[in-house]
Amino acid sequence: MNSMNAFNAWLPFLLMFVLFALRTPITWAMAIPALLFFILNRQDVPLSTFSQEMVEGTQSISLLAMPFFVLAGGIMNAAGITRRLLDVAEVLVGHMTGALAQMCIVLATMLGGLTASSNADAAILSKTVGIQMTERGYSRAFAAVITSCSSIIAALIPPSIGLIIYGYLTDTSVGRLFAAGVVPGLMLAAALMITTYFVSVRRGYAPQRTTRASGAEVRKALMDGLWAISIPIVILMGTRYGIFTTTESGAVIVVYTLFIGMVVYRAFSWKRLPAIIQEAVLDTGAVMIMICAASAFGFYLAWEQVPQKLAAGLTGHWDPFMLLLTINALLIIIGTAIEGSSALIILTPVLLPVIQKAGIDPVHFGIVMVANLTIAGVTPPVGGMMYIASRVLKVPMRDYAIEVMPFLLAMCGLLVLLSAVPGFSLWLPNALFNT
Repeated sequence: MNSMNAFNAWLPFLLMFVLFALRTPITWAMAIPALLFFILNRQDVPLSTFSQEMVEGTQSISLLAMPFFVLAGGIMNAAGITRRLLDVAEVLVGHMTGALAQMCIVLATMLGGLTASSNADAAILSKTVGIQMTERGYSRAFAAVITSCSSIIAALIPPSIGLIIYGYLTDTSVGRLFAAGVVPGLMLAAALMITTYFVSVRRGYAPQRTTRASGAEVRKALMDGLWAISIPIVILMGTRYGIFTTTESGAVIVVYTLFIGMVVYRAFSWKRLPAIIQEAVLDTGAVMIMICAASAFGFYLAWEQVPQKLAAGLTGHWDPFMLLLTINALLIIIGTAIEGSSALIILTPVLLPVIQKAGIDPVHFGIVMVANLTIAGVTPPVGGMMYIASRVLKVPMRDYAIEVMPFLLAMCGLLVLLSAVPGFSLWLPNALFNT
């Protein structure tokens, strides 16, 4: 009898991975096992609890920030902000070897606070800088790799949809998570730029400019793009000094971006707003339905104490750093088969008790986990940013897989560094929010 109860306890968990292997949509791959749990335990848990838990998943104030940030990103894209930021990138790194690729990374760093989405960044960069790179002699595979890898920066620099979801799932301060992502995001940009330099030297990819930009050119470009660059600063400073909460910052940024687009740059029309709102609703709805299914699945995990059982099995064998490395390896493998946001929603409730028992700071782990799963998004055979860039630039997966290797090595090396040194993630939030 006990063995049968143990089998029933793990059956929904195993069924979820079977459904993944059968390429079942993520939402159904979580909802079906959760429903099975309620059916098997209907004598102890009313079946109606399944639908209640689905709805419960939406009842979080922190999630309100997500549609606002998605909407703000759409407004900024429509207002032509990408072109102005590209001008800034050109005067900063246009003189470097592999200039267009370097410009792509700098542009992604500045866009990170605007789109809030790595997939959105991948689409924007591929259609702008990526196409320019192929027209100027860069290989299509290299252009696809640069644009997709650069888009990872958006997962770390605020506002980040991944960090908002992680904060909701773990009841962690989203403001602290936003601050924690800044330094790792800049470190990621530096790692990509260094790797790009060495690859570009070997390939002979030329600079965009013959000389460095003058001080006057740099000042002019920075002033032109200052309004856009200020958005992450507005979010961090506003939450730091209590002007608005992290959730309210989403609404503030929507108004701020409308002001920039319509008053400052005068490149945005009200007529474009309905289409942008529609796209934001669809993007937000796709994530929210997964959160609903994950909420019901999370009830099953909590009822059967699956995370606690895994925690007991894991934390007794490794110190925190080795545990993080082990989790990183598992996440990279899982992330190559499951889309990043989906993996984040599924795995965070499972892994949270593990890292808490090991004494790992949830903010530190959040940065490592989001970075890890986003890196998996450019790792063959499955990866959202990889597919977007490859489709836009018409690159076969085999060519992409070969070209991405040095960049994956650099990013995985950075991931190990972030895991080993929590200070890279925790220094800024501690400085801003603990004073």
